[in-house]
Amino acid sequence: MICSENLGDDIMAKKEFQSESKRLLDLMINSIYTNKDIFLRELISNASDALDKLYYRSLTDKKLKIKKDELGIFISFDKENRTLTITDNGCGMTKEELEENLGTIAKSGTLSFKENMTKDEKIDIIGQFGVGFYSAFMVSDKISVTSRSVDSEDSYLWESEGADGYTITKAKKAERGTEIVLHIKENSDEFEYDKYLEEYELKQLVKKYSDYISFPIKMECTHHELKDEEKHEYEDIKEVETLNSMVPIWKKPKSEVKDEDYENFYMDKFSDYDKPLKIIHSSVEGMTSYKSLLFIPSHAPYDYYTQEYEKGLALYSNGVLIMDKCGDLLPDYFSFVKGIVDSEDLSLNISRELLQESQSLKLIAKNIESKIRKELETMLKDDRDNYISFFKTFGVQLKYGVYNNFGQDKDKLKDLVMFYSAKHERLITISEYVEEMKEGQEAIYYASGASISKVGSLPQVEQVRDKDYDILYLTDYVDEFCITALQEYDGKKFANVSDGNLDLESEEEKEEIKKANEDHSDLLKEMKEEIGDEIKEVKFSNKLKTHPVCLTTKGDVSIEMQKVFDAMPNDMGIKAETTLEINEKHPISEKLKKLYKKDKEEFKKYTKILYSEARIIAGLPIENPTEISKLICEVLSK
Repeated sequence: MICSENLGDDIMAKKEFQSESKRLLDLMINSIYTNKDIFLRELISNASDALDKLYYRSLTDKKLKIKKDELGIFISFDKENRTLTITDNGCGMTKEELEENLGTIAKSGTLSFKENMTKDEKIDIIGQFGVGFYSAFMVSDKISVTSRSVDSEDSYLWESEGADGYTITKAKKAERGTEIVLHIKENSDEFEYDKYLEEYELKQLVKKYSDYISFPIKMECTHHELKDEEKHEYEDIKEVETLNSMVPIWKKPKSEVKDEDYENFYMDKFSDYDKPLKIIHSSVEGMTSYKSLLFIPSHAPYDYYTQEYEKGLALYSNGVLIMDKCGDLLPDYFSFVKGIVDSEDLSLNISRELLQESQSLKLIAKNIESKIRKELETMLKDDRDNYISFFKTFGVQLKYGVYNNFGQDKDKLKDLVMFYSAKHERLITISEYVEEMKEGQEAIYYASGASISKVGSLPQVEQVRDKDYDILYLTDYVDEFCITALQEYDGKKFANVSDGNLDLESEEEKEEIKKANEDHSDLLKEMKEEIGDEIKEVKFSNKLKTHPVCLTTKGDVSIEMQKVFDAMPNDMGIKAETTLEINEKHPISEKLKKLYKKDKEEFKKYTKILYSEARIIAGLPIENPTEISKLICEVLSK
């Protein structure tokens, strides 16, 4: 709407924004954009679009003598006058285009241009929504845009101080293109706007958000050079510097990129002092096209296993950074992967800061997950030493992925997890365990504990090793939950050696131990009463070889699982159902039988000591260590 009559091009005519009132502009400035820094990304992206349009036209319009290497963007700043200027020598805008593109919020000439292209015409256009320009009002209280169209000899100046409206007047501009001058706001208590008038800050913003714009972004920069070495005098030298890399490494053909290039990019981009363990560079064409460059680190970040760690890949749209860490691109079990994804097929919202619900994004995430998994499978098969190095660092995360979300991803990960083999004394996969199972072996046996040495010394391990069966030693807190989620592998069930129902005895051995428990049921009952409700029962056992006692469990919760639950901040009250088993062939068995008949008080002392011993072996705390220590001394002194 024109607020006054048209008085001619040379006289200022105040106009209002046609689409919405001050409320809409306030909403865009204060709500749509949450990060003020992105205003420069938006203005540079618009400038890049203008350069692209001009170059695209020059390919078919013989009147336009355009060389791509002559096109570019220039940034300058003036601290004294608090101005920041972004200039391009692109297609420029006519008065009508200024009116249409800048006078109407959310009107995008770029989008219109893109819609008019044929399917065979391929050109990267970044801007789609026409609101990015207005993000500049977050940091400036006045914006001046001087533009000259490639199709006109006339130039025009568009000026606005915000939602009150804008003016368009005739101007003088010798060359085609657009110059945007921002008058930067004064500092406030909440924000220091001065930083947008600092060379270092501007260089950093360009590097972060616009490093891969395909045209050079230049700025006159100050360099300190030694003038007099003896006097240690320096002088400031002004030189025009190109701030951006222009061609991202992931868009280069693999044949043109050396391993050293990938490694340097990774260490610089992700601030790592070590080379990555694995590099995955891929380019996908299809319904959704994208390029990705992924890295598996050689070590975990210091905060990886903390709540502060944030997963995600850097997400670009045509070389412009949209999100530093897009968590939707990685499943939790591959959260250790770092890298970038660049696609022109993403459905961005009007601020470019967030992604709308996008099938393209979901498809990219699915493909990336599959790619990472296949690369890990290949590494396990062809480069085992490196895989083991990887697994020792990030294996816990893969195991977590097996049981997380009720085990819905277990089939994707079951062949990637590894456990320590008692027989081979090294890490092996479950598949390798099954391949070497002995004839007649029905289960995949495992034992849990705090360390390899502690698991290996468990009394329950003896019986299984005596059968010449291999045992998987589980030493990570997540291991048993992982095994429980898997339930079986290749038709073979998992069996905990500490399970009271392990069932490795012959029928003759079963009958023999059954009779021993029946004959001494009163003795066992009194031991149970002395210990109390901490255990389910006490019984004689023939599964032990050299050890006198052990604790076994029944049900889904093992002793190691109970330890995990006990370590949680909130007491969940989940306890293992334990049984005290006594080696019927051990001398302690005969000692108990004699004491039960002749000295009940001494019998009770032995009961407490044996139960405490079983708890210590299992890695469980003793409620009354002072009392048990005293009882041991009394028994030893006799």
